[in-house]
Amino acid sequence: MRHLHSRLLVVPLLLGMSFAIGCGAGGSNSVTTPIPTPLPIGSSSQPGTVFVVVMENKNYVDVVGNTTSMPYFNSLIPTGALATKYFANVHPSIGDYMMLTTGVPVPSDDSFAGVVSSDNIARQLVSAGKTWKVYAESIPSVGYLGGDQLPYLRRHNPFAYFSDVINNPSQAANIVPLSQLPTDISAGTVPNLAFIVPNAYDDGHECPGNLNCPIAQEMQQTDAFMLSIFPSIMASAAFKNNGVLVVTWDESATDLTNGGGQVATLFLGPQVKVGYQSTTTYQHQDLLRMMCVRTGLMSAPGLASSASTMSEFFQ
Repeated sequence: MRHLHSRLLVVPLLLGMSFAIGCGAGGSNSVTTPIPTPLPIGSSSQPGTVFVVVMENKNYVDVVGNTTSMPYFNSLIPTGALATKYFANVHPSIGDYMMLTTGVPVPSDDSFAGVVSSDNIARQLVSAGKTWKVYAESIPSVGYLGGDQLPYLRRHNPFAYFSDVINNPSQAANIVPLSQLPTDISAGTVPNLAFIVPNAYDDGHECPGNLNCPIAQEMQQTDAFMLSIFPSIMASAAFKNNGVLVVTWDESATDLTNGGGQVATLFLGPQVKVGYQSTTTYQHQDLLRMMCVRTGLMSAPGLASSASTMSEFFQ
């Protein structure tokens, strides 16, 4: 994250509770975090594909209602369900990506280059005989596990840190360029979880071309990216057959509320309540549990094991 940096973070694991976490960085570091034993959560009565798209570093109030910089995103709000009280967990980014996939907001240092051995959604999906892929824009190659290659940023791809992926070439092969998504849609081979990682120019982290520009231009680029891929996702059989497309932001730009600030989160899909707006407070562990439920898993990692299923957004 470019606006808020810290090596020692106050991390609200449950709203109203907090503790300090420190995390070092380096290529040889390994993180194994104690987590709650996953509890049975029940499977969705009609599981389908979950498409998750994570954008970067924008306040809720700058996104929702901003039809000048983000006309396409705002045009989708009446067709889906909006979480109006959704908050990221921490600053900087990497802890939020980990909460979205492991249910634990560590490591907490964007320069971390080690291995994360915590339970995670990839492990859960593989154990259940289900499938996942990361579709990463501008990644150098299939299965790439190395560092940043601008505009690709590794810290926006949490799966690239998991021991399950690093130690298993067949799992690493599930990290593919975003250009593979249209092929998988056409072939009907979209996995149960499609985790989409835009590059740093398209997710709003950097100005296009890594130049200085107004924040409005970053948002326009993000909106254009959504317009370039969302229609094909929503026209796909994977989406139409009980699928759901979720777009969220990793953290706010300047807000510290509940740890990571208020961010926009929108659900789209055939089972999503059209025009619905929730006022319930949610964080990334809730979205992780929703991913587990909607893909038909019977358990969820970390704090997601006791989080909300976000069922109010669905018919």
